[in-house]
This record gives sequence, C-alpha cells and structure tokens, in this order.
Amino acid sequence: MIKRIAVYCGARDGNDPVYDMEAERFAKWLVANNIELVYGGGAFGLMGKIARTVLENGGVVHGVITEELADRGAIFRELPDIQIVPNMDVRKQTMMRLADGMLAFPGGLGTLEEISQAASWTTVGDNEKPVAFYNFRGFYDSLEQLFHQMNRAGFLEDPYLNSLCFSGSFDEILQFMTDYQAPAHRSY
Repeated sequence: MIKRIAVYCGARDGNDPVYDMEAERFAKWLVANNIELVYGGGAFGLMGKIARTVLENGGVVHGVITEELADRGAIFRELPDIQIVPNMDVRKQTMMRLADGMLAFPGGLGTLEEISQAASWTTVGDNEKPVAFYNFRGFYDSLEQLFHQMNRAGFLEDPYLNSLCFSGSFDEILQFMTDYQAPAHRSY
C-alpha cells in the first residue's frame, strides 16, 4: 500500500505557469488519495507549491532538507515535520526510507540526480520501492528514450527498464506503485 510518496521536483517554478498549476493539481490529488508527501523541505518553486497546497488541503507533509540549504534560506519554515540533515546523501537516503515510492515531477538537475539514484539503486538491490516519472506534457520523453537506448545497447537490462514508470496520469502511477514488484538485484 502506498501511504507516502517522495517527490523530487523543481526548486524553481519554470517558465510556464502551467507547471505551477499542475503542481497544485497533483498536491490536491495526493490529499484526495490519502497519500502523504515526502519532499526536500524547500519553500520555493514547484517544491514549495506542492507542499503548501498539500498542507492547505489538510494533507500531511514530511520535509527533509540539508543544513546548507536551510542556512541559505530555502527551508519551508512553516512545515510541522521538517528534518534538517547534514548533506544530500543523508537527505536522499532519508527520503527513500520515509517513502513507499519515489516520483519525479518536472524539475532540473537536482530532480534528475535524485530520481536517477533511486532508479540505479534498484539494480544493486538497495531500493525495492517503485520509481516513476510524471511525464507531464512529454517532459520526460527524451529521458525515457535514453533509457530505451541504454537497454538496446545492453547497459540496462529489461527487468530494470521495466521497473520504471513513465506516465502522464497520477492514477496510473499510483496503480504502478501499488502493483510494483522489485526485480532481483543485478548479479555478477
């Protein structure tokens, strides 16, 4: 059962207000489905929008932020549950531990790095939880194509390619996460 989803997303709003509106729609969907948000603890960008909207609609939010980002003023201070951790490695591990599944919403390099780690840990057996990409308006089309190219070239085996979900539907992502069976870790 999926009770908490770790969401990785932009600490910026992006150039099109549609991302902000979609972040709000997603936050309301989380609350409507009784799913708690685990996220990076920031107050800005899509991160802040999702967290703020979940709270405004009666949902539960768990923030995990690094000391450095908190010191630089990125922290969402009004969060009832915020953990300040020493560095990004601890942040990523903590978010993965707290969540039942991981989801990439549109974002930049940090989003890509965090969700890629969750996906790569599946191959070594350190992550048995589902990993999904919210492919809003084809945002992650090129990444999905790259993963297929890795597969064709023999660098990403079928079980790990198939362990990832790319979808533009929140309900479809939730179904994927609910039905998820982790593949066996890579053996040598």
